[in-house]
Amino acid sequence: MNKVILVTGTSTGLGIAIAVQAARAGHRVYATMRNLAKRGQLDEAAEAAGVSMEVVQLDVQDTASVTQAVDAVVDREGRIDVLINNAGMGYARSLEQADEADVQRILDINYMGVVRCTKAVMPHMRKARSGHVINISSVGGLVGQPFNEVYCGAKFAVEGLTESMASYITPAFGIEFTAVEPGGIASEFANTVLSQIEETGGMLEDEYLPILQKYVAGSRNRQGGDAYQTADQVAEVVMRVMEAEEPPLRIRTSAWSEGFTKLKTGLDPDGRKLQRLVSEQILG
Repeated sequence: MNKVILVTGTSTGLGIAIAVQAARAGHRVYATMRNLAKRGQLDEAAEAAGVSMEVVQLDVQDTASVTQAVDAVVDREGRIDVLINNAGMGYARSLEQADEADVQRILDINYMGVVRCTKAVMPHMRKARSGHVINISSVGGLVGQPFNEVYCGAKFAVEGLTESMASYITPAFGIEFTAVEPGGIASEFANTVLSQIEETGGMLEDEYLPILQKYVAGSRNRQGGDAYQTADQVAEVVMRVMEAEEPPLRIRTSAWSEGFTKLKTGLDPDGRKLQRLVSEQILG
């Protein structure tokens, strides 16, 4: 069945890949971004793939913008079948060095953006007694990593939100929730994380410097290995999740990400056992 899909953060990277692959599969795609002046890469990718989609302004940091976009899609289509919360931003700096405004921005985009969009679609999905919210999380939502405590904290929050909503909304209203957990993605996002250190003050001459230098060197070296996937490879996993009759609560997108998180996911790889256990023990 063709679905009505709303995707956030489609001006670059993974968002473009998801929107194009969903459109190619025959779905009705609403690709959203904060600044429509940056739609050039999306338009080029859609033209190259021979697909069409609607491009809509949506700023995940602005509740009014989110509500307006969601209402416009529902007014036109009558429903939203799938929300893909993809908009996000990387950040690499120790908490001690981090500017509080930067911390607030990361939390606002990576966590509150998911909250705003999910909250906006919930009344429509609940009324329809169906729907699927797919949150693009990260292995950083399962495993804390050096200099990523602010970013990982936001992604841990997304994981908690996803788990909690699935524990009672899925059995009560038939709305599915999935956290997709990639490792690195070879796109503007990965490059931004590395360059962002310089943009927010550079490498400070303090006791963190030798550790940070090791982190940066390791990040650059891993970009050529199996820790990083292409945006298209991750988007393919998102498409499989979207088409699944019983989608997982969580899923990694590569062998590397499976190995990296296996001490936390080994007993319940897709999260469905814990989802059922929590629901049974708390709701009876």
